[in-house]
Amino acid sequence: MTFKEVIYSRRAVNFFDPDKAIPPALLNEMIETAARAPSGFNIQPWSLIVLNEQADKLRLQKHAWDQPKVSEAPVTLIVLADTEGWQPGNTFLEKNFNELVGSGAMAMEQREWFDNACASLYGASEARKVAFACKNAGFFAMSLMLAAKSLGLDTHPMDGFDIDAVRAEFKIPDNFWIPLLLSVGYFKSDKELMPPKWRKSVEEITVRFDQ
Repeated sequence: MTFKEVIYSRRAVNFFDPDKAIPPALLNEMIETAARAPSGFNIQPWSLIVLNEQADKLRLQKHAWDQPKVSEAPVTLIVLADTEGWQPGNTFLEKNFNELVGSGAMAMEQREWFDNACASLYGASEARKVAFACKNAGFFAMSLMLAAKSLGLDTHPMDGFDIDAVRAEFKIPDNFWIPLLLSVGYFKSDKELMPPKWRKSVEEITVRFDQ
């Protein structure tokens, strides 16, 4: 499929075929493809909890408005956004800086500048920490959905869940915000796929406030 075909055919489907599993290699390909998403300073403050066991999906479903798709989909992902991903000492920030130095994109002497820039951009307030984490995890989550569609998979992103209950159920550390859940699988062919929802026009999207 072309990119336009992927983005126009991607839908948030409500019904998944519970008997059609996702091959592990295909799921890995989806995640690896989505990991090409952009992120500030390439920090990549995202992680996934992959639930493919029915018991685990049901544990999540009871905190997600009991939505059947959580357990009917062969895989449901808990998308995590690390609000402390910008801090010195974070495993992936350290790996990222070393990779930048190794590639010649930065010099070791720039470390203090790098840390200060991350702190001012991403750590200036609690709101900025959450915005940093969720913005970047959002890039990744959208890439997951598009990668899935390009591989013949369907998805449904979900806001309808109790974040504190999910955190407690799966012992998720406090530094992770949970921006969404994402069910992944194959649309159940005997169900009706609803028509696409309306979208804002270019004129409705583009705004100015200073004129």
